[in-house]
Amino acid sequence: MSKKILIVDDDQEIRSYLSELFGDNGYETVTANDGAEAVEIAKTELPDLITLDLEMPNEWGPRFYRKISQDDALKRTPVVVISGLNAIKYAIPKAIASLTKPFEPAQLLKIVKDAIG
Repeated sequence: MSKKILIVDDDQEIRSYLSELFGDNGYETVTANDGAEAVEIAKTELPDLITLDLEMPNEWGPRFYRKISQDDALKRTPVVVISGLNAIKYAIPKAIASLTKPFEPAQLLKIVKDAIG
């Protein structure tokens, strides 16, 4: 069974790109376009890893992260922050990695493979 990655980003092009990148490398993906939608999807899908944008409409990344951190089924799920914001590594200190857009696909894949295989 392939590992599942939840992609949380308000940019459809980023969601499509990451879905294709992860799919081509043997991962299953589910997507959400904001933090509010992502909380519901995460509870239903129980992903093995989450990629998270910080700046999104409705509910932004840090608020989403706080919510999943309080959920017993999700709180140990590794999170990779992918954002265009500066100083992103300080936004979610417990993220396993923080990448700034644009990012190197090979670097992201290495982080994911190291985290979930």
